[in-house]
Amino acid sequence: MRTRTGLGLAAVASCVALAAAVTVGREGGSAAFPHTLPKGPYVALGDSYTAGPDIPDRYGRPAGCERSDRNYPSLVAAGLGLRSAGFKDVSCSGAVTADLSAPQTTDDGVNPAQLSALTASTRLVTLGIGGNDIGFGPLLTTCVKYGVAYRLAERIASGAADRAPCRGRYMADGTDEIDGRIGAVGRRLSGVLDDIRRRAPAARVYVVGYPAILPAEGTGCAALGLAPGDVGFLREKEQRLNAVLRQQARTAGAGYVDTYTPSTGRDACADAAVRWIEPLVPAAPAAPVHPNARGERGMADAVLRAVAATH
Repeated sequence: MRTRTGLGLAAVASCVALAAAVTVGREGGSAAFPHTLPKGPYVALGDSYTAGPDIPDRYGRPAGCERSDRNYPSLVAAGLGLRSAGFKDVSCSGAVTADLSAPQTTDDGVNPAQLSALTASTRLVTLGIGGNDIGFGPLLTTCVKYGVAYRLAERIASGAADRAPCRGRYMADGTDEIDGRIGAVGRRLSGVLDDIRRRAPAARVYVVGYPAILPAEGTGCAALGLAPGDVGFLREKEQRLNAVLRQQARTAGAGYVDTYTPSTGRDACADAAVRWIEPLVPAAPAAPVHPNARGERGMADAVLRAVAATH
């Protein structure tokens, strides 16, 4: 979910053998994607959570997409035994759903429309998108600023400060601005999945959800500097986004890969030895509030389990 400027939040043995249960939607009747095991080309679409910015080594063009050769698409391709000719990663940091069907300008080059990588011969597609559409990066940045103000007010008012100041910023007359953005993502994703079906009718398609960024309920997060109530606010928004991604995948007859459940307890506030997501000041090579190499491996394992579960 790295921002489109590329600055992100810095300013503030094959697993196919596994058959663990993964939620894979197959609703939609005749509109469902094929169920055969993918043996042909694999195309990875998505934003920075797919690309893996700042995880060495960077590869591919344009350089501004910041793709890592240890991101989950690369690991999935290796797990499936696909050679370079059978794998194309066109994910790009900062991507929104509109960048799937139109060129995306980055700080270093232009990424062609991601859907242009699909052909009738494509047999596997993964798609991780939506976080930038709702502005999750700027949302988190704003909430961090409110968190700083909260701590100052708490000191002055002796604990009487608003414990969820950022939540209030996005609520007006009972309307939640972020929920409105999430609903719009669902509508856009529906069109994207229709387009994927048209371009790659023989492909198995998986929408990949976002891993846990915030800790469980009742847990603080000093590493992100948020007010206590806003930890829950942001966690709820991520869960809501994942729920919409899951529902749209089911409606289209595509698969949904749950990366949230296996990453619970491995969020940005967890110990450095176990976390999948780095905090605002990363301790491992990764962009702030983005997956590290462990997180990309965990996401790859979830995708591979999904593929195995529908073999």
